[in-house]
Amino acid sequence: MRVLIVCSSGGHLTQALALRDWWAQHERSWVTLPTEDARSRLVGEHVVEAHYPTVRNLPNLLRNFRLARRVLREVRPDLVFSTGAAIALPFFTQAHHYGARTAFLEPVDRITTPSLSGRLVYPFSDAFLVQWASLQSVYPEARDIGVVL
Repeated sequence: MRVLIVCSSGGHLTQALALRDWWAQHERSWVTLPTEDARSRLVGEHVVEAHYPTVRNLPNLLRNFRLARRVLREVRPDLVFSTGAAIALPFFTQAHHYGARTAFLEPVDRITTPSLSGRLVYPFSDAFLVQWASLQSVYPEARDIGVVL
């Protein structure tokens, strides 16, 4: 299975890296932000750097929609997986067009309130995972997988 892991650097990347036992079994590519944190932690991985900053930056949002179209066309993933944040939206909204399924993991610090990126990608997610059962009242179709960190 080809997996495209899309996440911001920092804590979102930490969440994704915590799932190494799962993603290490698959052919994978990463899309993340151009930070030293991400570069140093993903040495040896195939990485595409997204346009940054992503928060409240409409030009970069549009650039990342174009980037998502290009990456999805080239990588042809079976699954787009994300731990957030804003970079997930361009990929989740277009993934199905390229035949990919989507899975989103709401970050561990979201215990009772949803993240903005979670709310935005929820309608485009084939699997929506939460780490706290309390979020299932916000996301009725979510699956509680417990804390991954």
